[in-house]
Amino acid sequence: MSRPIRILGIDPGLRRTGWGMVAIAGNQLAFLGCGSVTTNDRDALSARLLAIHDGLMRILDEFRPDEAAVEQTFVSKDARATLKLGQARGIAMVVPARAGVPVAEYAPNLIKKSIVGAGHGDKAQVRMMIGVLLPKADPSSDDAADALAIAVTHAHHRQSVVLKVAMG
Repeated sequence: MSRPIRILGIDPGLRRTGWGMVAIAGNQLAFLGCGSVTTNDRDALSARLLAIHDGLMRILDEFRPDEAAVEQTFVSKDARATLKLGQARGIAMVVPARAGVPVAEYAPNLIKKSIVGAGHGDKAQVRMMIGVLLPKADPSSDDAADALAIAVTHAHHRQSVVLKVAMG
């Protein structure tokens, strides 16, 4: 049997970027770790983006993922907030890509549907289902729970993503 595939899920945010690591072997999921990279609201944007970069680099160095998945950005009415989130998301995509780790993207509704069974589940439902799917998981924040949900979503959809890339 081949070794488990290690998947890093990333929930980008400027204040807190959640991360969650799972392994999949066949249809067996295992929890490996989770947490958040936090930034200081008083720091310059460039320093905050660097903190996200450095935090994610530490996670990659420690866990050595085979694949990564990031939540797609939703556009809010606040253009400045959306732009800042997009910058944090860019860092979240570049760090694994620079390390040679393929990065998939998933819409928030697909993540919720994959985890909760409906595209509009709330954070409490996502957290509860992460506890069911990954009983050893101990997310200390919604960001970490969301990142685990992103990793689990990729674990469920990765075959179709791999096929799409191969055929693309």
